[in-house]
Amino acid sequence: MGKKKDKHSREDEKDLDATRRASRDDVDEKTAKKTEGKSGKKAEKKAHKKAEKKLEKQREKAKKALANLVEAADPVDGAPESVDEAVEQVLATNAHAVVADVADSVASTFVGALRVGPDVRLADIDPSSTPGFTGDRDDAEALMAAAAPEIAELQERLYAESRDGEGRSVLLVVQGLDTAGKGGIMRHVVGLLDPQGVAIHAFKQPTAEERRRPFLWRIRRALPEPGMIGVFDRSHYEDVLVARVDNLVPASTWRRRYGQIRTFENSLTASGTTLVKVMLHIGKEEQGERLAERLARPDKHWKFNPGDIDTRRKWEAYEEAYDEALAKTSTDEAPWYVVPANHKWYARLAVQQLLLDALRRLDPQWPAATFDVEEQKARLADS
Repeated sequence: MGKKKDKHSREDEKDLDATRRASRDDVDEKTAKKTEGKSGKKAEKKAHKKAEKKLEKQREKAKKALANLVEAADPVDGAPESVDEAVEQVLATNAHAVVADVADSVASTFVGALRVGPDVRLADIDPSSTPGFTGDRDDAEALMAAAAPEIAELQERLYAESRDGEGRSVLLVVQGLDTAGKGGIMRHVVGLLDPQGVAIHAFKQPTAEERRRPFLWRIRRALPEPGMIGVFDRSHYEDVLVARVDNLVPASTWRRRYGQIRTFENSLTASGTTLVKVMLHIGKEEQGERLAERLARPDKHWKFNPGDIDTRRKWEAYEEAYDEALAKTSTDEAPWYVVPANHKWYARLAVQQLLLDALRRLDPQWPAATFDVEEQKARLADS
């Protein structure tokens, strides 16, 4: 699998580089012209002053963008100790690398802030909050860009480690009510991964055949192969959510499924699959605004489903169903994370960081060569 090159650099870095280039170009141009006389010197001095002023503005912008990262992150060896130090590193070296140092401790912060407890209640979680993060959208995008190369390498190592058809895998489960942002996670988080190492499966209403089978039958058929990152857009949890709220099965059936899910997921982790279970928690008012936008824009009509309004009318019933499902199926082996999703940029950052944490804990390694490297070098030289 080819290593995916990171194409996402933070906006501040681009602006700073552009400013430096503009300043250098301005000076070079004036030197080349060898402007004579007082008017020429004045013009050159004015150009330098203008460039310096613009650079200072970018410096202040960088300070603002990095301040929240430095303050939010736990201490990390090699990370800047202050905002000013971080900005100087940005200007002197590479903003991407500096933010990456700060970002090293951020993933674990999200894990601690978002993992659910035994008494979880969605009604007590503000869907507009940003647990574990004090930055804004620009900061979030900077962190996502900083994390992308590491995720790409870890994904490639995971893939390479399992080249013989055996090994570990990751399964990202994404749940949430309509408009919660599941599609955005697929595009902006999963979309940064190498597609050769990703298997996405969106679970719709069960087919006639699937309804005749045990509820986990279709799930087992979609599990990721060794070396792959599997992604479920909705999942087996629909069978304790929709099935419960819409009375598709007796209460005794969906209640029994909690234990079946725990057993199933424990078997997955025991066989080498790491689960990252995410519930995107959107507020009712925010959902209403997103549905209204889909109705107002012709280019969004294809995303609208009249059934979304029917589901919306059962809001409290779904919250209750989620509360019980989260509490009864969040285990040490397969914990749940509730991600406030009113801010799309925060939800995407949080899910990316949770995935990064899982890959770091796996720590896949490059496989050793199965041939004599020196011998092959000699053969290549003679070819």
